[in-house]
Amino acid sequence: MSGGFPDLNRRLVLETLDRVPDDAGGFVESWRALGTLWAEVRAGTGRKTEEDLLTLSYVPYRITVRAAPPDDSRRPRPEQRFREGSRVYRILAVADAGIGGRFLECRAREEESSA
Repeated sequence: MSGGFPDLNRRLVLETLDRVPDDAGGFVESWRALGTLWAEVRAGTGRKTEEDLLTLSYVPYRITVRAAPPDDSRRPRPEQRFREGSRVYRILAVADAGIGGRFLECRAREEESSA
């Protein structure tokens, strides 16, 4: 953020997960686009953890977008994701940011894209 305002220079598609019954007792999952948002994307400090002989590493991201009312479909929510071409950022948390609640800061993790 320069001068207290984010540099919204990246175009991200906000997506939500739809689960539809598959008529066999399970569900089919697919991601549906909700709209396009301009964002500032900043990488955090990478982390590495070890679990059951498996090393996992990831880089957290802070993604800032313009705020939207809580009931607006353009307001990001945890478990939704942003897509930027082949890059996918899973939203972990969302909080008000900036002056007067005009922006939202989303904590996210980049994931492998499967769709």
